[in-house]
Amino acid sequence: QVQLVESGGGLVQVGGSLRLSCAASGLTVSTHTMGWFRQAPGKEREFVGCIIWSGGHTYYATSVKGRFTISRDNANNTLYLQMNTLKPEDTAVYYCAATTTYYTIQPSQYDYWGQGTQVTVSS
Repeated sequence: QVQLVESGGGLVQVGGSLRLSCAASGLTVSTHTMGWFRQAPGKEREFVGCIIWSGGHTYYATSVKGRFTISRDNANNTLYLQMNTLKPEDTAVYYCAATTTYYTIQPSQYDYWGQGTQVTVSS
């Protein structure tokens, strides 16, 4: 059984920081490309960034580049999303996901999903 469990969301002021965690079980983070997505009410699920399983290269959406950082802790089989300089438009439910595709930004190509964690950035 595969489980991805996000945590670390909450309410933060504009300009603040949060660190989201995605604890994986039933799959190995270092052998899957891992993605972060977000979805605000009434909007489509949006690619935030990903880390490629082979070599750990990271890619980010333009909207978060320079503010967000994706990393992984292979020993703990955990994915992280460090979010800095948060803006109100970052408010969304954040999901981690896993895929055997080398690189993709499309939600439909990710095989496993967490339950999501709410991030709310005060205006």
